Amino acid sequence: MTVNIIAEAGVNHNGDKDLAFELVKVAAASGADAVKFQTFNAQRLAALTAPKARYQQSTTDAMESQLAMLKKLELPEAWHSELKAYATELGITFISTAFDIKSLAFLQTLDLPYYKVPSGEITNAPLLLAFAGTGKNLIISTGMATLGEVEQALAVVAYGYSHNSEPSGMDDVWRFWSSASARSAIAGRVSLLHCTSQYPTPMSEVNLRAMDTLRQAFALPVGYSDHSEGLLIPVAAVARGATIIEKHFTLDRQMPGPDHRASLEPDELAEMVSQIREIESALGDGQKRPQESEWDTRQAARQQIIFAEPVVRGDIITRSALTTARCGRGLSPALSWDLVGTAASQDFKPGDVPE
Repeated sequence: MTVNIIAEAGVNHNGDKDLAFELVKVAAASGADAVKFQTFNAQRLAALTAPKARYQQSTTDAMESQLAMLKKLELPEAWHSELKAYATELGITFISTAFDIKSLAFLQTLDLPYYKVPSGEITNAPLLLAFAGTGKNLIISTGMATLGEVEQALAVVAYGYSHNSEPSGMDDVWRFWSSASARSAIAGRVSLLHCTSQYPTPMSEVNLRAMDTLRQAFALPVGYSDHSEGLLIPVAAVARGATIIEKHFTLDRQMPGPDHRASLEPDELAEMVSQIREIESALGDGQKRPQESEWDTRQAARQQIIFAEPVVRGDIITRSALTTARCGRGLSPALSWDLVGTAASQDFKPGDVPE
């Protein structure tokens, strides 16, 4: 299965249309499968009193409210269809993450192939229900979440895939989740992304083994949404079985804005894609067998049975009469014990190979 690599432009367009188009161009040139933006209305997303995260305070004006920061980072609705058309022209899939129901309704007019649920909305049950109501496949990011919160999100999504109306309460959702049809509802339609929502993520908090926990708990495809610095972790995640990699990128890490410092620059994004494709190739199909290039080495490197001392035809072959060496032909050393005690079929001198 080919890893789906999502180049996360996010809000790194800084409200600049030309920059947004350049990000699409860079993502396509990198070889990524998709370029992703974020669709939200700042006033619907954040109250005036909403605080900034610590990383946002250090990368933007600390005195500015979260609402004011988000307002400058909105992706205008009018840009979306143009960006999608440009992405299509360049051969890359355009997607965007909705942070509220109205934004999701707008994205539905663009007929995107799938939707990404952001980590911050994993407990937003009405929005999750709306995502499922689109009928599209979903990628759910799990940053900041407990395993129980992930299960609740999946229960809501399963309910939304299978019902045309809202539940009367969470008891309806959990009752449906306990049925076999709930797991069938999300199978083949939902993928989970392990994520640590810190920008950048310290290596000690990456916790790639959590991918295994998610996979074992829910029997769904699992990937990784990366906020660490550099290329090591997304490549390692693929080696550990990630089916999706999402990574922020920017034109320049020194640009103003909350996410630039934890993003890859264009050359790094292209290198990450290249390394992931190499890892995919290196993972192989899991069957243990000689590879095509090994057959010549196998013939040259393996030892076969030879005689260590002279043996006359009819003599009983003893263990001391046999040894091994690289001959390029002959019997496997594993057959040595079978030869011991048998009569020699002909005369042999030291170094001769029994046939």
